[in-house]
Amino acid sequence: MIFFLQSGKVFSQFPEILIPKDVIVQHAGSIGYFSVGAGYRLFKNKRGNLDFNYGFVPENKGGTLHIISAKFVYRPFEIKLKDWAKLYPLNPGAFVSYHYGKEFDFYWDKSQYDEGYYWWSSAIRPHISFSNEIKLDSKKLFGSGKIKSLSIYSEFNTNDLYMVSYVLNTKDLSLTDIFKLGIGIRLGF
Repeated sequence: MIFFLQSGKVFSQFPEILIPKDVIVQHAGSIGYFSVGAGYRLFKNKRGNLDFNYGFVPENKGGTLHIISAKFVYRPFEIKLKDWAKLYPLNPGAFVSYHYGKEFDFYWDKSQYDEGYYWWSSAIRPHISFSNEIKLDSKKLFGSGKIKSLSIYSEFNTNDLYMVSYVLNTKDLSLTDIFKLGIGIRLGF
């Protein structure tokens, strides 16, 4: 109890690096019909991000799914549009999503399927992604406030299973069949 009463000490001793710098809301894009998450800025130039998201797909949108993901994105190119706006036109990234629930497994049931019959996991999907982003400096646009930046982004991604399916079925699948689109908002603090 004394530990919680000294809350000033608790928060002052909490490592700054563990506090997220961004809040993310995303629609679609292989991590849920809607997802929310927290982001951390990486590197001195702050062009890298590590995000952790929780996504949900409701029953009426394809079946109830719960998805968690860890995403890495790097912004190699920055175009200054105004003193309060920047464009990041092509941002490569990678992420891993995990679908959890009793119907998803890391491995297929060996009593039902021969070893190697299915090479993929039904629970884990590694992805590659490409995104673009417009970042607005909230302080310059709106004055004071806790929100430092507002970003709007779009992200195209595909995963290992989609890529293999495409390579094995190029006559029946196109690239538009295997890439998924997500759009999101990132608030920086």
